Amino acid sequence: MRERTIEVNPMSETLTDARSLPLTNLSEDEAMFRDMVRDFAEKEVRPRVHQMDQEAKIPPDLIKKCFDLGVMGIEIPEAYGGSGSTFFMAVLAVEELARVDASLAVFVDVQNTLVNNLVLRWGSEEQKKRYCPKLSQSWVAAYALSEAGSGSDAFALACRATDKGDHFELTGRKLWITNAAEAELFVVMANADPAKGYKGITSFLVERSFPGFQVGKKEDKLGIRASSTCELILEGVRVPRENVLGEVGKGYKIAIETLNEGRIGIGAQMVGVAQGAFEHALRYAQERAQFGKPIAEFQAVQFQLAEMATEIEAARLLTYNAARLRDIGATFIKEAAMSKLFGSRIAEHVTSKAIEVYGGYGFTREYPVEKYFRDQKVGAIYEGTSNMQLLVIAKQLLGKMA
Repeated sequence: MRERTIEVNPMSETLTDARSLPLTNLSEDEAMFRDMVRDFAEKEVRPRVHQMDQEAKIPPDLIKKCFDLGVMGIEIPEAYGGSGSTFFMAVLAVEELARVDASLAVFVDVQNTLVNNLVLRWGSEEQKKRYCPKLSQSWVAAYALSEAGSGSDAFALACRATDKGDHFELTGRKLWITNAAEAELFVVMANADPAKGYKGITSFLVERSFPGFQVGKKEDKLGIRASSTCELILEGVRVPRENVLGEVGKGYKIAIETLNEGRIGIGAQMVGVAQGAFEHALRYAQERAQFGKPIAEFQAVQFQLAEMATEIEAARLLTYNAARLRDIGATFIKEAAMSKLFGSRIAEHVTSKAIEVYGGYGFTREYPVEKYFRDQKVGAIYEGTSNMQLLVIAKQLLGKMA
């Protein structure tokens, strides 16, 4: 038989080495970081999950451990006390934490993909020097956009910012603000010129200690119960002009562009929730015996497990792709929306199927899977509902077709 000689193009090898091949293949640094967060989640978080859910609170010492671990300032440069890492690393951290507890995952997610991202991208050098070291080491942060009449419709923002020369006075209320109970720094969106509509919306860095600022009622939620979700009350809050983030009137642009990255974080959270529920279901199916053998030996159960694993992998690929696109500076708006939309859908399906694998036990709080089912539902709601994601995707598709 004649031997076949294969010629290799050296240039193609170079290109192959230079790019990231399988999306789920991690670099050595990424794998080490992922394993570090997973170890932390298993040892420090998992033993507290039930108590945190019951008490609807993240223990202060666990918050401190998150800072000590370095997961609260992942992209913040080392010069400011952060880890100086990538957005993709933040996505890995959120996924691994959500695999164990979605509440702590969104706590870390908001800090990194929203607030830290905002300050690094839009903040002045003076603002970065003042706030980034605190955000890396000790200050929890929150993102305050939503109001009673302004959820998906950010144009309806009612919070007002009155220009007083050297400062602004903020008056209004914000609702459903994640991390509000623990936060020391809030990025608050308010309209400085209502006559201009959304072009008057401005971003402000508001410290918890500013006079007139108050954290109000904490919501009693279905899921992610340990994650605080509160009302903010602003009554003539005096905010120095140097605390305007970006430029006056650029707040809407800042908010919308930041939510694009936030959606990838929610996609990662949903992947983690689905993965955690799946692992419980897989293990239980091999332990639970019926008709003299483990239920995992029945084809009907095997097919359910295979479907769940396939859906999770597809959602993970969407999320990783969006995160890597963001890190290289490519356009990722459509991919971010897809990752959140699909991730929230598969999290709902997988966590529901996990309960079915457990049968009657899965319906009780004595077993872990019902919590994953409760935690996933918010994925289709916050940082843009599923309908809003469909709208974003459609606009991107039609824009490219035009």
